[in-house]
Amino acid sequence: MKNKVVIITGASSGIGKALAFEFASKGAKLVLAARRLDMLEQLKQEINTTEVLIQPTDVSKEDDCQALIEQAVRHFGRIDILVNNAGISMRAIFEEVELDVLRKLMDVNFWGTVYCSKYALPHLLKTKGSLVGIISIAGYVGLPGRTGYSASKFAIRGFLDTIRIENLKKGLHVLVAAPGFTASEVRKAALTASGSNQGETPRNEDKMMSAETCAKHIVRAVEKRKRQLILTFIEGKVTVFLGKFLPKLLDRLTYNHMAKEPDSPFK
Repeated sequence: MKNKVVIITGASSGIGKALAFEFASKGAKLVLAARRLDMLEQLKQEINTTEVLIQPTDVSKEDDCQALIEQAVRHFGRIDILVNNAGISMRAIFEEVELDVLRKLMDVNFWGTVYCSKYALPHLLKTKGSLVGIISIAGYVGLPGRTGYSASKFAIRGFLDTIRIENLKKGLHVLVAAPGFTASEVRKAALTASGSNQGETPRNEDKMMSAETCAKHIVRAVEKRKRQLILTFIEGKVTVFLGKFLPKLLDRLTYNHMAKEPDSPFK
């Protein structure tokens, strides 16, 4: 990772912030993107071991994504790794949710990945670099109450798997990383049926994998140029296994698990 140029979207908090510190510890040069400029500036000050460029970016806007890639190349002259990490979640059943909520999920999670990947791809092909997408176990199994979230994560997985195959003979590395439940701000900022922020997480964050541990696994997977990373044993690897071989059982287990959340609409 020494002197590699790494772009991280959604870098102001959670897994993105942890990834910034982890890549910095290995000597990478960073381009940090998020909507909140004040948090990016604070993060840049905290990371004083490497060169950091910050770029305010709303990944749901194509022009912002294009500007992010252009600024990175203008400043560092190359791109070695793009980590598509920016994302939002939701908590509402499809019967009640406003469709604009699903559109926003797709705009940020899916289209944000598409836009950034589109403009970064020519540069990644030059360096035989890494294109990374942070999805979720929700990209392997439909999570009740998270229709838009699961749909966007499934879409990212399909998109990146296809990009990998298209560039199979060009030296491009594509990693799809699927953390299990990870302690972060994503659930606090999750959208309700009307599109407002949920505010409080319905889950015990203390029992989840930390963002720092998650980031170490992801960076290691980039170093080893893995094609897939599924984190946590029960919520991750076992879930994916059941989805392949015992899908009806997984449906029931998933329903029962999500029904245990406070104020769950599922009984």
